[in-house]
Amino acid sequence: MQYSSWVEIDLGAIQNNIHYIHDRSNVQVMAVVKANAYGHGMVPVARAALKSGVTWCGVARIEEALDFRQAGIECPLLLLGYTPPDRYTDAISRFISLTVWSREQIDIAEQVSMQTGIKARVHLKVDTGMNRLGVQVEDVILLARYLHAQKFISFEGVFTHFARADETDPNPTEQQERLFYQVIAALQAEGLCPPLIHAANSAASLTRPTAYFNLLRLGIAMYGLHPSPQCLLPQVFQPALTWKSVLSQVKILPAGRGVSYGHIYTTHKDELIGTIPVGYADGFRRTPGNIILVQGRRIPVVGRVCMDQIMVSLDAVPEAKTGEEVVLIGSQGEQTISAEEVARRWETINYEVTCGIGARVPRIYLPT
Repeated sequence: MQYSSWVEIDLGAIQNNIHYIHDRSNVQVMAVVKANAYGHGMVPVARAALKSGVTWCGVARIEEALDFRQAGIECPLLLLGYTPPDRYTDAISRFISLTVWSREQIDIAEQVSMQTGIKARVHLKVDTGMNRLGVQVEDVILLARYLHAQKFISFEGVFTHFARADETDPNPTEQQERLFYQVIAALQAEGLCPPLIHAANSAASLTRPTAYFNLLRLGIAMYGLHPSPQCLLPQVFQPALTWKSVLSQVKILPAGRGVSYGHIYTTHKDELIGTIPVGYADGFRRTPGNIILVQGRRIPVVGRVCMDQIMVSLDAVPEAKTGEEVVLIGSQGEQTISAEEVARRWETINYEVTCGIGARVPRIYLPT
C-alpha cells in the first residue's frame, strides 16, 4: 500500500537501545510509552519492548492505559500522571497501577477497591525538586503511614522525578537524589518501604548509576533520541524513526513566479520546483529554513508550509521525478536529518518533534 507520507519505525533499534540500558543497569526497566510512545506508536513499541526484557510499561493518562489494556497487553502498567476520580474504577478493575500523592486519592482508591473487590495498586510520588506532582518530602512518612494502614490497597512502589538530570551541572540532581535517599531510609526505618523504588529517567540511566535503585524508567533514550544537547547517547544507540514522503509533482517555473501562500518566495530564473504531500497538519512546522532529503541531497523547502503540502527547490537534483521518495527525518544516502536538527530549526526539543507527527501519518513497523 502506498501512502502520501508515512513514518517507518525500526523496532529492532528500540530493542537494541533497551538491551544496552538493561545490561548496563542490571535492574528492571520500565518502558515509558506515553504520548503514543513519543510518536512511535504505543502498542507495537510496548510489545517489542516486552520481548526485550522490559518488565513494566508507563503511560501518562487513563485513556492511554485503557487503550493499552484493550490491545491485550497485560504486563504491569503504571499510570504516571493524574487520574480523574471517576476513572479509578476503570484503572483498578484493569489492574493498572496508580500514582498517588494525597490522602484524597488514597481514600478514593480504597473505596473503589472495597466496591470492586480488587486491590488497588499504587505508587507514591515524592516531589524532591521537580515541583510538578508529588507529596512534599517532609510529608512523606505521614502519608506512607496512612497508605500502609489501608486494607484494600497494595503499596507497590515509591518514586521521584529528576528535573535537571540532562544538564551538565550535577548539583541539582545530586540534591534531589540525596533527598530521595533520605526518604527511602525513613520509610525503611518504619517498615513502610514498598518493593519497588525508582527515580532514574533516560538521562539519569546514562549518568547516575546511584539512582538506579531496582527499577528505572526508560523514555526518550529508548527511541534513540538524545535526552538533551548536553546529555548525548552513546553511539551504540540507534534512532528508530524515519519520516518519509514522495514528490507528488515536479515542474519548471519561469522567473518571477510566486510559490505558495503569500508568495514569500519568488523564482529568480527557470527553477525546478517539487511539491510534497506533507504539511503542518502532519506536524511539519510552518517555520522558515526547513530542509529535506531528495536523492541523498539536502534540499530547501521554499515558500510557506501549507496544511497538507510543501514545495522544494529541486535545481540541485534535476533528475528528480514525480513519485520519488523523500526523507523529512532520517537518513538517505550519506546524509541524515536528525530529529535533533529539526528541533533546533524549530526552536524546540526532539521530544516535541516526534510527538507532534500527526495521527494521520501512518506508522509502518520494520521487522525485528
